[in-house]
Amino acid sequence: MVVLNERSWSDAIDMYEPRATIAKVTSREHENWVLDVSTLMRGDTRDARGWRTVDFWEGELERLDEPSYPFVLTPETSAAADACKSYLYEIPRSQAMRFLVALSTPWIDVTKEPDFEERKDALEARSRVILSRFPEGSHFYANTGRGSDTRDYYQRVSEWYPFSVRTFDFGLVLVSETEVGMVWSFR
Repeated sequence: MVVLNERSWSDAIDMYEPRATIAKVTSREHENWVLDVSTLMRGDTRDARGWRTVDFWEGELERLDEPSYPFVLTPETSAAADACKSYLYEIPRSQAMRFLVALSTPWIDVTKEPDFEERKDALEARSRVILSRFPEGSHFYANTGRGSDTRDYYQRVSEWYPFSVRTFDFGLVLVSETEVGMVWSFR
């Protein structure tokens, strides 16, 4: 088992670097954690521990005009956060691990990965490192609709609630008592 530290974290989230993905963690500042997710979406914060993040659009022109690009749902009030939360479905840790793997693939669909079986163990190990930052008692939420808690993320995901201007966006929110993270991939 890999020990969670700055280096193992960096190695783990490296699997999102070649993708149009945002992978970040911030300190949990609100009882309603969706407000912390909104902070991540607007890019208003750096990693809570000063560790590496992945942000495909960091420094891009789109961000100069709109700091939350590509997101359109960035609730800033409790009422808006509650409405936004209705599009996120809690999933168990085991599903979160599989979804983190799927989010690293080019089509967010492991069935289109010709060498998936050869890479599966390494991708799952990286996903476990990411999850280790969120201890037992943490909660995980996906924007993949009803049935997300039993969905097989190693099969094509065809249902989601969009949070962005992109054609496809799939995201996982990770919530502990002290930190809130997201891994959001776009196609």
